[in-house]
Amino acid sequence: MGVITVIAKRFDALIGYVSILIRIRKECMKNVPLMSNIVLSAFGGMCRPGVMLLYPLYASLRAIESPTMLDDQQWLTYWIIYSFMTLFEMSVWRILAWIPFWPYMKLLFCMWLVLPMFSGAAYIYSNMVRKYVKIGAYVGGKNYTEEQRKVLQMMSLDARSSVQHYIDLYGWDAVERAIKAAERETKRH
Repeated sequence: MGVITVIAKRFDALIGYVSILIRIRKECMKNVPLMSNIVLSAFGGMCRPGVMLLYPLYASLRAIESPTMLDDQQWLTYWIIYSFMTLFEMSVWRILAWIPFWPYMKLLFCMWLVLPMFSGAAYIYSNMVRKYVKIGAYVGGKNYTEEQRKVLQMMSLDARSSVQHYIDLYGWDAVERAIKAAERETKRH
């Protein structure tokens, strides 16, 4: 429960900051000429694409270049969720047009998905998607032990097919020797 409490407090703080910015913007709108109003509205309109598209695009490019898979998972999940949200929006746009706070709800949700302090997309993937969607997770056909089956299930489809081909040629003992040799090599460095 501690993690959920921290997330809730951070989310409350974020909502508080957004509401303060909205109030400041409304106060500024009262006291500025029409041209400044247009500039402030344009800046508000640029904030959403920046949070929802530009930063995720930049972070996705960095994730592709990084050696770890965790950030890849975060950003692939973000783009999947953003795509579903866009399809939903396109489907019911006439209804959403009547909800004045929809753009702000979408912005807050995307901020939760995107910001590193929340990593909402990775949270959704690990706690919701992974439980129900297991694409390519079944390993069958051969007489593998349960431990061998678990090792093969952790691999990507391409790696798994290569390892299964190697097993067919040289046997499972050769795979275990290769794994032990790799472990020894990593301990050396």
